[in-house]
Amino acid sequence: MTSTPGSDGPTDATTPPRADRFARFARAERWVHRGTSALMLTCLATAACLYVPDLAQLVGRRRLVVVVHEWAGLLLPVPLLLGLGSRALRADLSRLGRFVPQDGEWLRAVRRRSPRRPAGKFNAGQKLYAAWISGAALVMLGTGLLMWFTHLAPLVWRTGATFVHDWLALAVGVVVLGHIWMAVRDPEARRGMRTGTVDRLWAVREHPDWDGDGPAGQGRRPGQGRRPGQGR
Repeated sequence: MTSTPGSDGPTDATTPPRADRFARFARAERWVHRGTSALMLTCLATAACLYVPDLAQLVGRRRLVVVVHEWAGLLLPVPLLLGLGSRALRADLSRLGRFVPQDGEWLRAVRRRSPRRPAGKFNAGQKLYAAWISGAALVMLGTGLLMWFTHLAPLVWRTGATFVHDWLALAVGVVVLGHIWMAVRDPEARRGMRTGTVDRLWAVREHPDWDGDGPAGQGRRPGQGRRPGQGR
């Protein structure tokens, strides 16, 4: 019995991992992404129904929309908290939170529109997005609680929380749409998040300095010839 790339369980030994695929995300990471995405999109959709008059009239049932919005916001951190039991997720969170000199090179290459953009498993743009959206989600949760539980703070605090919550929600919507747009432009990145594996040539092109450790368990770069899933 062996394990296929991106899976947590054993499979038949007669179906070895394909040599042209490279393990990128473990199953727990993919489920965390799906759960968080569903809750975030629910928050944004219900927020639009609450603040856009045409949508509010179309949907109706404002109280139900408010309840769904509140609970989706409260549950937003839950997929990540549950996923922290995964060693692969913890390793990738460490990568996302650590900026290295090559990230500065990546940003300069983007500014110069250079095709050579050094990047490990995550590039600087992905790290910046992860840091920004995480901070924004925490601020949204805090301001949302002040708006929901009116006895927690005086009126002036609640007024400020409402202002921050509304405008930050707009910014989150724009950034998330940008994230979706980038994903639409990169089918292989979407496949990696959906199946857990990516094409080796894509990995070499987009993440040339990725050492292939963590969920892939290779301990070497995507282009160095070892088959995904072999070795630890």
